[in-house]
Amino acid sequence: MSHTTPTPWNPQAPEVLADQRAAYDSLRERCPLAHSDSQHTSVLRHAEVMQVLQDHATYSSAVSAHPAVPNGYDQPQHTQYRRALDHFFAPERMAHFEPVCRALSIATAQEALALGGALEITQEFALPFAVRVQSAFLGWPTLLQDELLGWLRRSHAATRSGDRAQTSAVAREFEDLVERVCQARRDAPPTQDISSELMHTRVDGRPLDLRELASVLRNWTVGEVGTIAASIGILLHWLASHPDWQQRLREQPALLPTAIDEVLRIDGPLVANRRITSRPVELGGCPLPAGERLSVNWIAANRDPRVFGDPDEFRMDRDPALNLLYGAGIHVCPGAPLARLELRVLLEEVLARTRLIRLSPDHAPVRAVAPDAGYATLRVQLR
Repeated sequence: MSHTTPTPWNPQAPEVLADQRAAYDSLRERCPLAHSDSQHTSVLRHAEVMQVLQDHATYSSAVSAHPAVPNGYDQPQHTQYRRALDHFFAPERMAHFEPVCRALSIATAQEALALGGALEITQEFALPFAVRVQSAFLGWPTLLQDELLGWLRRSHAATRSGDRAQTSAVAREFEDLVERVCQARRDAPPTQDISSELMHTRVDGRPLDLRELASVLRNWTVGEVGTIAASIGILLHWLASHPDWQQRLREQPALLPTAIDEVLRIDGPLVANRRITSRPVELGGCPLPAGERLSVNWIAANRDPRVFGDPDEFRMDRDPALNLLYGAGIHVCPGAPLARLELRVLLEEVLARTRLIRLSPDHAPVRAVAPDAGYATLRVQLR
């Protein structure tokens, strides 16, 4: 069998910064894998991504020296963490949280309309809603929500700077925030809120330590907030660009779950996740050594025409099992039920309170660049 090598590419090239989706599409069609200094080996095609996701023994998730609970661990620790944490996203939990989520969605929609219905979605609508709804899920007070929003903006600036000292300092800030959350609940019953319950959660017979708690809460805030905010921007842009579907979904909100997942397949809210090879292996015809760092590119895989014929076409009849929006295999996103609930309820309330969603004619949308996805700025009118 002939071997090949990953296609070299530059994530900072002008054409990538101008349109990362088109750049990933082009790369994927040239080679199943691509290589860059910053992202190492990017896995681009659906078939190879599925190989990585299903062979968790060869493609390890333990890519960081810092705790990343639960999905930054391999077996058996991964199963122990998931067993302890997955019940927080069980159907009965989601049903219990839905009225709270709906109240926040109504308030967010009403605030937007009270401003005249013209707003910048990313910073003025999507990000504040995502922070509020995730904080409400955890039982965090409004003051802490405001602090978290400020921290997220500092964290984003630190990540963009590439300054390790700045990034480490921001990470320590989050651990301090978690420690204050824990101190405030030290003597609280485990039933007070999810944060209190998390402090009483046991893994392998012992309670989570502070670093593990910080990792879980960072996953459930930072990880979720960025993806939810990006998803909201993508969905509102799509609705504004498809007035026929916009009206149909107003009239038939039961179609929203399928529609949301399909829109976010076409235009993904998360660029990539990391893996590392635990042994020498061949992937997509490319030999890889042990210790090779991989970047699993969700956007490219979910737009692979070998699996999704005419991938830019919005279709309600696609096989949901092929959609990698929330990953696949044992590391499938544990918070998927919560994310789906939040997006569905917010769109239900926005659509119910508007008769028109349209893009601002005076401000062209600006796409985000990796590591972000979706829109950096997006002005929309709600009427």
